[in-house]
Amino acid sequence: MAQRPFATVIMAAGKGTRMKDPSRAKVMFEILGQPMLHFVLELAYALDSDKVVTIVGYQRELVEHFLRTEHPSAEVAVQAEQRGTGHAVMQTEKALSNFDGDVLILSGDVPLLTLGSMQEFLAHHRKTGAVASILTADFEDPTGYGRIIRNADRSVKKIVEHRDASPEELAIREINSGIYVFDRVKLFDALQHITPHNAQNEYYLTDVFEYFWKHDWKVSAEKASHPDEIRGINTVEQLAEAEAVLAERG
Repeated sequence: MAQRPFATVIMAAGKGTRMKDPSRAKVMFEILGQPMLHFVLELAYALDSDKVVTIVGYQRELVEHFLRTEHPSAEVAVQAEQRGTGHAVMQTEKALSNFDGDVLILSGDVPLLTLGSMQEFLAHHRKTGAVASILTADFEDPTGYGRIIRNADRSVKKIVEHRDASPEELAIREINSGIYVFDRVKLFDALQHITPHNAQNEYYLTDVFEYFWKHDWKVSAEKASHPDEIRGINTVEQLAEAEAVLAERG
């Protein structure tokens, strides 16, 4: 059976306020002499993505220059206003309009994912026949992260944000990494039905799952090989920690 094609979308539009350097987009902060975005792009190509689309926004000229110079085959989608993760992915609809396959969503500030984990994740998605799959991890301290609630058959029943979780749900250590793979048609169908119903007036990508569950479409989850892989970079301290992990890997 031929492998279903997949496109990789990399979210790289964010400002990175906590990095305390407004002159640089968050994904352009360097690890081992390379912007962290470089490691995510390298992963996308190592996975043999049929198409790579990078969503740019804050300091987009600098990010686009890097893409043109180092990864010229990557397409660009522009998120002119920062209106949430769902809104960011909406900006890729044109680039993916004629693409028949799955869409892998990566974050430009999550540079520690390994090729092995991602290959297993994609294989799991295909094997389960799910409309969407979530990469998860078990955290010793899951404070602040969305918890994964599973059905008896191990498919995903819901994602509960930390602030909304019951005491029983807070005890769950399996968290949502924000790394996903979707059936393209179902993803963009769902994106038409999410609303910015929050104080920030933002569209959250996680809201598409409610649409899937409403239609009884299967959502699966697979754990990363090591929790370090899915750690995002939000501060200069976390940047240094990521650099140490990558240096150790050699």
